[in-house]
Amino acid sequence: MEEAHQASVLGMPPYRIEPGRAHPLGATPDAHGVNFSIYCGQATSVELLLFDERPGVQPVQDISLDPTLHNTFMFWHVYVIGARPGMHYAYRVAGPTDPAPGARYNPNKVLIDPYARAISMTLWNRAAACGPDDNLATAMHGIVADVASYDWEGDQPLNLPMRESIIYELHLAGFTKSPTSGCQYPGAFAGLVEKIPYLQRLGITAVELMPICHFDAQEIDRLNPIDGRPLTNFWGYNTIGFFSPHRAYYRSPDDATHIHEFRDMVKALHRAGIEVLLDMVFNHTGEGDHLGPTISFKGLDNAVYYYLRPDNPQYYLDFSGCGNTVKCNHPIVEKLIVDCLEFWVKEMHVDGFRFDEGSILSRGEDGAPMAYPPVIWAIELSDVLADVKVIAEAWDAAGLNEVGYFPGHRWAEWNGRYRDEVRRFVRGDPGIVAAIASRLAGSSDVFRTTGALPISSVNFVTCHDGFTLNDLVSYNQKHNEANGAGNRDGSAYNLSWNCGAEGATDDPEIEMLRERQMKNYFTLLLLSQGVPMLLAGDEVRRTQQGNNNAYCQDNETSWFDWTLVERHGGLFRFVSTLITFRKRHHNLHRARFLTGAATDRGRADIAWHGCRLLQPDWNDPQSRVLAFTLGATVEDDTDIHVMLNMDTMDLPFETPSLDGGAWYRVLDTALLPPHDIVDPGFELLCTQPNYVVRSRSIAVLIAGSTPPA
Repeated sequence: MEEAHQASVLGMPPYRIEPGRAHPLGATPDAHGVNFSIYCGQATSVELLLFDERPGVQPVQDISLDPTLHNTFMFWHVYVIGARPGMHYAYRVAGPTDPAPGARYNPNKVLIDPYARAISMTLWNRAAACGPDDNLATAMHGIVADVASYDWEGDQPLNLPMRESIIYELHLAGFTKSPTSGCQYPGAFAGLVEKIPYLQRLGITAVELMPICHFDAQEIDRLNPIDGRPLTNFWGYNTIGFFSPHRAYYRSPDDATHIHEFRDMVKALHRAGIEVLLDMVFNHTGEGDHLGPTISFKGLDNAVYYYLRPDNPQYYLDFSGCGNTVKCNHPIVEKLIVDCLEFWVKEMHVDGFRFDEGSILSRGEDGAPMAYPPVIWAIELSDVLADVKVIAEAWDAAGLNEVGYFPGHRWAEWNGRYRDEVRRFVRGDPGIVAAIASRLAGSSDVFRTTGALPISSVNFVTCHDGFTLNDLVSYNQKHNEANGAGNRDGSAYNLSWNCGAEGATDDPEIEMLRERQMKNYFTLLLLSQGVPMLLAGDEVRRTQQGNNNAYCQDNETSWFDWTLVERHGGLFRFVSTLITFRKRHHNLHRARFLTGAATDRGRADIAWHGCRLLQPDWNDPQSRVLAFTLGATVEDDTDIHVMLNMDTMDLPFETPSLDGGAWYRVLDTALLPPHDIVDPGFELLCTQPNYVVRSRSIAVLIAGSTPPA
């Protein structure tokens, strides 16, 4: 780059240019230079700003693109001879500037390329990007990155069967950022690599990473009212660069080769047999509402990328609850979304995606849900995406709930009904036994009408949004005071129960009950048909002190406290052993819905009971008990009998008779570690015709041969 500096000082253009090509979009380097291409809608002029590898304020060259040579159907392009990876770049775009009809072109604003593979925030100041003034001195830059120069060493996406998946949702930085992690690279992609042995011990098959695409942490600009520390957008649900991994998660954030650190993480997880799923936020961006900054999309074609109010287009329709809503089914935006997903699969080897507020993907250009949304079907039919996992959060902030809507056998959905009804059952709500049976059996009442399968249901009790599992059994009310919004943020609909005391307590009886309740939740989750998802840290009682919306807490509230692993080793062992049990038994993750028909071994694939055999309390408004038996098959030659007692009294449950066999106890959540769950070969023989299930507990038996007298 030194030659470019010298030429600039002498008043000569540092780089020669050629017209370039419209596709592919973004900055594409080759042996002789870089092709730049960007969609700019109704722009009247476009300038490409080139900076050297040191992100200074002044560009080394400002290239004004000729609309007759460098414009093809609203794509502006140029080939810069001699440019190479590591160079920073940005754009200025001029066009209609009247916000009343929704036009927000402003050549004073420096814009990043939506297709940038890397983004620098060294100079970034969010406030300067708001309003009409020039922000060259404080703008983000794209970084030219060579995505081809990496040795994958034969790595490929794992393509594990969806029905065998056990998903672990985690925040990339929060998982290792605490000093208790002992990581050499806390809060970085490399830090997660250091914790792979822990993930292997737990037994999960996939990590679902909360947003790792480039986002703007400066979006939150207030202080914590309790301790005065600055708040920040920690979760990252305000994407700015969909093709760029977030810079703060690297050891070398301004190095053009830093995307390799993400690839190193993927490769290491794959070697450990763990898939990588990304939480993608296509429903809105970090540019916010009409008062928010102009960073990229607003200055490229505001009316194409966002829904504008028909009656007053200077304002945005807000189906996302975050200030703006991306118009996902416009052809340009659909292309960006599919290109983005295919990039992460082809170039970064990820195994799947979860779509935040995914129902927005179904909205047409008028905002109404479509019968056949182009972007959803483009994802469904893409050859590149044919083998990846796709999971929708099938609702949005405007009330559109489409659980059971997404097409085909590949689309899975977060099952909000599962979360809510399991929470109600475990906390002791009566009269929902039939609903719980449906959730445990894979929610066929929700998914079967669309031709889906049990794998369409991603079952969860907790996720990033809401209480942790420890807090679900420790708080009746949310406690979000530290967020600085007067405790008005976060949902008040938690379906939680504090077991007798609000928050932390020294009462041993309450603590024992809370741990039992957590084991109940884990047991239901891992015995249910469908795909289980765990929230990171629940297995060791991670707490957010009752904060159910910790999106702005980049501190101990959100960080994984690694001292908990030893402190709550009994619960960790329970969860890990239960995961192993699920993996060993095909009947717990069947490919098809249970029907009650006889298996190839003669017993019904599922039989429902109450305390008495074959007498479930479907219509009893006071019942809090349920039992079921899963019949052996050729693939799984073991009968499994499960008894659920969420009543306040201990109750005897009849056990089915076995020809030439006996029942053995695997699990009883009322017992203390290590007796609450046992490893294979250590099951306890049950000789009585009834098994007494303690109040608020679950017991699991498996069939085995009768021991000799």
